[in-house]
Amino acid sequence: MAQKKMHSDCLATLKPVRDTLDVINGKWKLPIIISIGAGNDRFTDIQESIPGITPKVLAKELKDLEQHQLISRTVTDDYPVKISYTLDAYADTLMPIIYALKEWGLHHQKKISQSR
Repeated sequence: MAQKKMHSDCLATLKPVRDTLDVINGKWKLPIIISIGAGNDRFTDIQESIPGITPKVLAKELKDLEQHQLISRTVTDDYPVKISYTLDAYADTLMPIIYALKEWGLHHQKKISQSR
């Protein structure tokens, strides 16, 4: 019986973690969120701040993040038309996770470099 409880406890953790990873998974989503959070609100600014991302991939990822309600796209009807991106308030809930990943990454780099 204890083994079944541990299995259900594991699943109770794995399912929400998997859901989270489905939203932020991939090479580009977190860098895009970080870039927009740093103040890059135009498509070209976001692209230039993320080395290696192509316009096609950036456009796809921006649409995906917008569907998940993490960013908003605003079209200003001027000449020329201005499109800007901002983080939704909901994206702020990811910031503690992003900072935790940053801290872990810095700690891991230090650990690895010390063992060499």
